[in-house]
Amino acid sequence: AGAKLILGSTAKFRTLVTYLDIIARLHDRHAEASAAELRKLTGRDTDALTRWVAGYMVTAKDKSLQPILDAAMQRRYSSNPGERFFTGGGVHSFSNFQRSDNGKNPTVEDAVTTSNNLAFIRIMRDIRDFYLDEEERNADKEGAQATLRTDYLTRFADQEGKTYLNRFYDEFKGKAPDAVLTAMVNKTRKVPRRLAIVYRSMKPEASEADLRQFLYKALPKSKLTPKAIASLYDGAAIDKYSLADRAYLAGVHPLQLWLAAYLQDHPGATRTEVTEARVAERQDAYAWLFKTKSARKQDVRIRVLREQDAFRQIHLDWRKQGYPFAFLVPSLATAIGSSGDRPEALAHLMGIIMNDGVELPTVKIEKLSFAAGTPYETELAIEPEAPRRVFPSEVASTARRALANVVAEGTGVRFRGVYHDEHGQPLVVGGKTGTGDNRFDSYRNGRQLSSSRVVDRTATFVFFLGDRYYGTVTAYVSGAAAARYKFTSALAVQLLKSMAPQLQPLIDKAPAPTIAVVKQDIQPAGVVPATFQPVANR
Repeated sequence: AGAKLILGSTAKFRTLVTYLDIIARLHDRHAEASAAELRKLTGRDTDALTRWVAGYMVTAKDKSLQPILDAAMQRRYSSNPGERFFTGGGVHSFSNFQRSDNGKNPTVEDAVTTSNNLAFIRIMRDIRDFYLDEEERNADKEGAQATLRTDYLTRFADQEGKTYLNRFYDEFKGKAPDAVLTAMVNKTRKVPRRLAIVYRSMKPEASEADLRQFLYKALPKSKLTPKAIASLYDGAAIDKYSLADRAYLAGVHPLQLWLAAYLQDHPGATRTEVTEARVAERQDAYAWLFKTKSARKQDVRIRVLREQDAFRQIHLDWRKQGYPFAFLVPSLATAIGSSGDRPEALAHLMGIIMNDGVELPTVKIEKLSFAAGTPYETELAIEPEAPRRVFPSEVASTARRALANVVAEGTGVRFRGVYHDEHGQPLVVGGKTGTGDNRFDSYRNGRQLSSSRVVDRTATFVFFLGDRYYGTVTAYVSGAAAARYKFTSALAVQLLKSMAPQLQPLIDKAPAPTIAVVKQDIQPAGVVPATFQPVANR
């Protein structure tokens, strides 16, 4: 319940639910639209999901929600790993877990069943692009397109400026003012004009004599005349150039030059003080970006920020599902696990799916009794939150069928037929597997691996049994020891299969729904106990 783990392809479970929920919202939005209005949405300028929904509804005889969700599960996505994706601030490539998937073009349903990475990367791209288009549609309504571009560039300058300030602060932290000046001298080419610009930027009140003494010390072999020094002194005055131009002439980053100057007057300033000190300087450092001749560079930076905004919207969708963390990594790789998750939170989402899209409260303690049988006897009981609908019941039932296919013929097949109801009939079971092999890899030129540091390894299975029970099993090895392990999510599935002798009696007894949680105490090394939980109010 307190962990943040990279649980691999279990993220596809969340991505699938988000995908289906967007289809449901688009269906509701355009349910009453005329054929002409729908055809306008099928052009190339519209995002792929809106375009598909509009095209479907133009020709569909049955325009209710369930048929369109069924059709959405049959949409096809390429699993070709050859494409490169601009995401997360750069160009990335992805690979499938099995090379045999590379040439396939699976349906969404098949991609869930076989846990196809590239298909889900492209599904997440469609989700991201849906929110990018939503932003543009809202901007058009508000007449804000004219100022939106400038707002993005201003935000980028401030955001990247903070990143660089943090980096430069780490370089200068703890150094005396003179040591900061020495560090700046060592960062630029030692020629008189550059050094004069650095010195006068950091010490604008210094005299010509001070500059002369500094240059003679920094350039002991130079033959600078008093006239040359006077010219350098006047030409390096702080009011002669903007911060960006002074940094260009000095051959250093503008914010590095500003921070070095700031620390002359504020030695010992904290990181927060530095970041909040002067926003104007961060904007000045990126003045070049606002010039029209930099349109291509502007587009790249705007693209990065727009993706971040789209993932904030995706994060809101995931939060509705019970995702426990404050942000998502703004990258398509989130679809295959890069943003991490929590075993308990995955079980929470499965509970919503089992309750037909309604979130019921998770109650760990119902009542506390104190001083029983005394005059001070007290009982404290909680009042659970009211049930809350998260998404339509059709979304939940469609997701359940997809998860059942994972066990029927996909990555969870070894779980098939293991559990039975109280009458001996096989339970309908389903789930989603996930493997996390997490490491930091460094590469030389030519993409040659130079070093690799293992972080951890995980194997997870989030599952449901029949219409009442659900949970998560996670195996986890932390640190360098994880390099010795090669297990995949099949281990988690096998663990749940092996626990049948302990769990099947609970099913046979058909416990009342008031039983909240039963924890299995079998704990092999590195294995998080399974949480086995009946659905509330069923």
